Amino acid sequence: MTPILEVENLKKYFYTSRGVLHAVDNVSFRMEKGTTLGVVGESGCGKSTLGRTILHLLDSTEGKILFKGEDVTHVDRKKLGKLREKMQIIFQDPFSSLNPRMSVSETIMEPLILSKRFSRNEMEKLTGQLMETVGLAERLYHSYPHELDGGRRQRIGIARALALDPEFVVCDEPVSALDVSIQAQILNLMQDLQEERKLSYIFITHDLSVVRYISDEICVMYLGQLVEKSPAKELFLRPLHPYTKALLSAIPIPDIHQKRKRILLKGEVTSPINPKPGCRFASRCMYATEQCRQEQHLQEIENNHFVACNRVTEIN
Repeated sequence: MTPILEVENLKKYFYTSRGVLHAVDNVSFRMEKGTTLGVVGESGCGKSTLGRTILHLLDSTEGKILFKGEDVTHVDRKKLGKLREKMQIIFQDPFSSLNPRMSVSETIMEPLILSKRFSRNEMEKLTGQLMETVGLAERLYHSYPHELDGGRRQRIGIARALALDPEFVVCDEPVSALDVSIQAQILNLMQDLQEERKLSYIFITHDLSVVRYISDEICVMYLGQLVEKSPAKELFLRPLHPYTKALLSAIPIPDIHQKRKRILLKGEVTSPINPKPGCRFASRCMYATEQCRQEQHLQEIENNHFVACNRVTEIN
């Protein structure tokens, strides 16, 4: 079966007055239809840039993006419009991602209008159906974003993303701005929609508890590069990269009698501007050698478990 998405050696660089910022650097992965790929890492590691580059909200510097086996790395304006009907995004902030001058129905209807495929009656009917699908009451049809809470605003964003029946959705920290109780509601809604519509998600977050709950596979990013990729359960049971271990050690345990040894990272964070070859985590890694500072490659250590560490077999 052809994967729904394949990314090969994807790079996204930004040119600054200080040099070249390597936001996404040589990232490769593939994901199957109907699955969720979690992307985690600390703020500034390139998670959101990766998602936006895949969707062509940012132009890639190098590499290939294949959607359902077709190379969509470079597409013209007409083809991009068709592609975006099948590839959508749910933004992090449910308030700033909505136009305050547009009502709930106008926001959800906007993609339908832009597609130029539906009559007015059809668009109104579809808008009502989408509102019902995501749990928005009919009485909110003419409401505006400032009149609603964060959970309802994010439901508007989800309905807008689903308007043209996409197959693939980038979820850019869709619950990080919401209260914990509302987070659970939105996550459950997204899982129900995935099952009903056979959706494929890239779920970007820095919350490891959330990504464990929703993901089939997880990619761990550090300063623009993938350092580990594996099935979600295996990553939490047997993390192999020192950075992944440090991240997992920071997850709170809801049991006062159970102690977890916290791994505190020391050393200076490598600059993503004009970085040197080698492992970018080396300056903070207790196991780093001179070879680590010279080269680093993502390698398959076990079945479908990839790690970018020269000493992975020695330290595990």
